[in-house]
Amino acid sequence: MDHGHPLRLGVLLTPGAGAAVERARLAEELGYDLVAVRDEPAGVDPWTFLSWVAARTERVRLLAGAPGAAGPVGNAAVLARAAASLDLLSGGRVELGLGVSGGLDEAIDVIRGIWAANVRSPLHVEGRHHRVTGAERGPAPAHEIPLWIAAPADDQDALRLAAAKADGWLRTTPDPLTGEAANALIDGTARAEGRDPRELRRLTVVTDPSDQLVPLVTTGGFSTLLLATDDEESLRRFAAEVAPALRAARGEPAGRTPRSVFVRRHRREGIDYDAVPEALAASAVEPGDAAYARVRSTYLRGGSPGLVLRPGTPEEVGQAVRFARTQPVKLSIRSGGHGISGRSTSNGGIVIDVSRLDSVELVDKATRRIRVGPGARWGDVAAALAPHGWALTSGDYGGVGVGGLATAGGIGWFVREYGLTIDRLRAVDIVLADGGLVHADDEENAELFWAVRGAGANFGIVTAFEFEAHEGGEVGFGQFVLDATDTAGFLQRWGAVMEAAPRDLTSSLIIGQARPGQPLIAQIMAVVHSGDAETIINRLQPIAATAPLLDHAIQVLPYEAIMQVPHGPHDAQGEPVTRAGLADHLTPELAAAAARLVASGRTYFFQIRAAGGAASDVPPDATAYAGRSANFSLVAFGPGRRALDEMWDGMLHHFSGQYINFETDQRPERVEEAYPEPTLSRLRALKRRYDPANVFRDNFNITPSAP
Repeated sequence: MDHGHPLRLGVLLTPGAGAAVERARLAEELGYDLVAVRDEPAGVDPWTFLSWVAARTERVRLLAGAPGAAGPVGNAAVLARAAASLDLLSGGRVELGLGVSGGLDEAIDVIRGIWAANVRSPLHVEGRHHRVTGAERGPAPAHEIPLWIAAPADDQDALRLAAAKADGWLRTTPDPLTGEAANALIDGTARAEGRDPRELRRLTVVTDPSDQLVPLVTTGGFSTLLLATDDEESLRRFAAEVAPALRAARGEPAGRTPRSVFVRRHRREGIDYDAVPEALAASAVEPGDAAYARVRSTYLRGGSPGLVLRPGTPEEVGQAVRFARTQPVKLSIRSGGHGISGRSTSNGGIVIDVSRLDSVELVDKATRRIRVGPGARWGDVAAALAPHGWALTSGDYGGVGVGGLATAGGIGWFVREYGLTIDRLRAVDIVLADGGLVHADDEENAELFWAVRGAGANFGIVTAFEFEAHEGGEVGFGQFVLDATDTAGFLQRWGAVMEAAPRDLTSSLIIGQARPGQPLIAQIMAVVHSGDAETIINRLQPIAATAPLLDHAIQVLPYEAIMQVPHGPHDAQGEPVTRAGLADHLTPELAAAAARLVASGRTYFFQIRAAGGAASDVPPDATAYAGRSANFSLVAFGPGRRALDEMWDGMLHHFSGQYINFETDQRPERVEEAYPEPTLSRLRALKRRYDPANVFRDNFNITPSAP
């Protein structure tokens, strides 16, 4: 009897003081797969013990609740949160055994309900032994924590429960018997419940490390053996003498283990989940997975994709694209999930998430050439470059992913001195719509490289960027709070200051909604690329004088310090509404229109970033990013499309272009604003060449030109 699971060998320990932890460490060193601890009411708390073990080990799996449990589960919600918390802290290594007790089926419902953090509604379980009324769900564990029912082979009720609601059976009888009848009962019950028996793993405790164990793993249906011992010599002897024979007798599993019914029941129509390539299946996230709550949404956009693929190599990215294009659902691409205009998620579609491609490597120190994965964050890039005294201009927030920004533009704190992020780009490796991987730079696939710098999301998935870094070091970081009651005048004065300023200064301003009885507040953040106090003060004084100053702070910091911000999983809800534009100057007319927009209350967040300088030195046809004449990038966030559009559309004649990273309006006119002719025709011809089926369309989409 073989259910297709790989063989795992573990040790069952009695939790205790330091010696027990050292045995757990030894088990990992000897190649054991699993460390289990007895759940004995009179002994050391198993969760405390496993937390210690988790901190002292790196790879071995951790099983709590193994044989020895003598009593009820206790508070199932507390148990679920303890298991999920340790799973998160240990990097997804926890497994949970549940001893037989009254209301065990209810306890399982509570545990799985707490772990279902992707469900927005509170948890309600009205059981006889376990009652939960409106409990908050979460945290979601790092992976699907398997639930094992720990019971002897003759407890048929427990075996049926394991087959119906758990992930497998943990046999507590330490003998060499195969348990054929028990396994047959589990298989039959599983089929009756609509489950594939191969979903259920069978574990058993053993005490005799001898050749009698071979039938257990060849014909007995067991794929995990737990050696019950606290003796170091027994651990070593089993690993050296018995384990090799067991692994040789077992061989490699045949086929892919099917996903649990608890995951499959949440699958969406239109996706052939069983056809996901083998290399992608292990890291893929489905709606029923524990990790789904952390990948369903992005920074500002709520979503519920049908499948999130998380390739770890360029070749796997290619496999993901080839698979996705065969499915009749939307395809979205995600790097850091911070994008506003880029979709990065969907409802029922497929997301290719490249966050695992997050390396930052030095290629050539003499030329400051670095190679960066699309899933890296800009804060990570800044930290990696800092020891060399380098930096790379990017956005203003270190939690943003590299991929989306570096294919669209990149207006950062050094934009006026070193240009856009794409102006520091020297080459890319990119997976195209057919799944093929190509290299592009100024010599090889030069037209594609031209398009990637400004419209890259339309042409493929970049798996590696090669940048030329620039000088970094210390910067002066100024934060100002000003009275912006005279909004139009303030905007004009700030705009004039920035256009006249030396290129080592850049800044951005934010205006929120007015509060009754209080002045309208503007916040300015400014960066001076200098560590000299006198230079910093000289650069920042004109900014501080643009409106009545209410508060300020000025610091001298390493550049990487202002880019290091905490970032975690995104869990947005709803759909962002933004409008964006590029302007050559903050003219009196544009300033007045912006002031009216702010006063209307139709925007709760209005931002202008300084650009120009070195970014304007680049000819507009040198890259697909065409807004080279602009000194300013404007964006407004609003609560609703209709109200915001009504005012913003009346401002369009003031703008000279469009910055696609901040625009959520899907009307075709926005594409024409971002890519004026002849840029748009050139891009559409390239789109026909590289992506004629418009596979990469869930973005600021350029459609292929007609043949």
